[in-house]
Amino acid sequence: MASELDSRKIIHVDMDAFYASVEQLDNPELRDKPIAVGGGEKRGVVAAASYEARKFGVRSAMTGFQAKKSCPDLVFVKPRFDRYREISNQIRSIFYEYTDLVEPLSLDEAYLDVTQNRKGNPSATLIASEIRQRIWDEVQLTASAGISINKFIAKVASDVNKPNGQKTVGPNEVIPFLEELDVRKFYGVGKVTAEKMYKMGIFKGKDLKEKSLVYLVEHFGKSGQYYYDAVRGIHKSVVSPDRSPKSVGAERTFAENISSEIFLLERLEKIAAELKKRIERHSISGKTVTLKIRYSDFSSHTRSKTLPKYINDIPEIMKTVKDLLYQEALQDSVRLVGITLSNLNTQEKSTTSYNEERDGISVQLEFDF
Repeated sequence: MASELDSRKIIHVDMDAFYASVEQLDNPELRDKPIAVGGGEKRGVVAAASYEARKFGVRSAMTGFQAKKSCPDLVFVKPRFDRYREISNQIRSIFYEYTDLVEPLSLDEAYLDVTQNRKGNPSATLIASEIRQRIWDEVQLTASAGISINKFIAKVASDVNKPNGQKTVGPNEVIPFLEELDVRKFYGVGKVTAEKMYKMGIFKGKDLKEKSLVYLVEHFGKSGQYYYDAVRGIHKSVVSPDRSPKSVGAERTFAENISSEIFLLERLEKIAAELKKRIERHSISGKTVTLKIRYSDFSSHTRSKTLPKYINDIPEIMKTVKDLLYQEALQDSVRLVGITLSNLNTQEKSTTSYNEERDGISVQLEFDF
C-alpha cells in the first residue's frame, strides 16, 4: 500500500547560472561571453560563472586569479544582490500561482509541492514545464527542474538535463535511477566523500546499496544512515514553506593577508555590522557564536562557544568573538574571517508529520506524474 510520502509530487526548480545570467540579461554586451560574478582582483573570489566560463573550468568559490588563469578572456562583474533579489521575487510569485507549498533554498532555487495545486493539474511534469516557460516569457531567464516523489530525488534530477531542461523520475523509476547514479551526484556527497567511496569500490548507487547500514555508519558516521536511506529513495523531509534558517553569518576575504589579532578585530567589527543586518532581517537570536579563520594556505579553522542564553546584541556577540580570537595564537597569516550565529531560537516547521518506517520503495503507484 502506497504511503502519503510516496505519492507526493515534488518539483525542484533551479535557475541556470542565475547571477551570471542576470548580468547577461541586463547587459547585452556580456551575452555569449565567459563572465564571472565576483572579485576579479588578486584576492577576489568567484561567486558565480556563466556557462561560457564553465567550459573553461571556472567555478564558484574559485579565486579570481585561478579563474583568469583558466580563462584569459574572462570578464568579471561585481555582484548586485538587490537586483538578484528583485528577479528572484518575480520568479517566486510565479511559483505561488501554483502552490502555497514553496520552500526557497536560496535566491535561485526552490522546492514546490504540487501534489494538490491551484491549477488542478494532476501532472507535476506538465506543471514544471509550464513554470519554466513562464519564467522565460516573463523574466527572460532559463530554469531547469527535477520532478519526483521527494525533495532528494527531485534535486538530483534537476541537474540531469541542465541547462534549460527537466527530468522526471516517476515512482516506478526511482530505484533504477538511483542505482545507476554516480555517487558524486548524490546530494550530500561532497568531493572528499566521493573519493573515499571510490576507494572503497562504491562508484554507483547500486554499489552503495550493497553496503549494510552498520558498514555505512562505521565508515561515514551519522551520514551513513542518510546514504543508506537515500539510495533506497527514502527521504522524509517535506516541503516546508516556513523554513527557518539554521544559522546566520557573514565573512570577508582580505585584499592582503593579516597577521595581527588587533587588525583582525577591526575587520571583525565591520563583519559584525553586516551580521547585524541579517539578524534583524530574520528577527532571530542564537546561543552559539562561531569564528571562522582561513589561513594563507587556504586551510579553514573554526572556534565556537555556546552561551547559556539566546543573544542577538552585536556587542555581546563581539565579546564572544574577541574571546575566541584570543583563545589561541594564529597559525599563519589570515586571508578570510567570518562570524556565524547558530543554535537559533527558531525551528523548522512541517506542514505534515510523517513517522512511518520503510525499507524502500517497492509499491507500484498509479497516478499522473
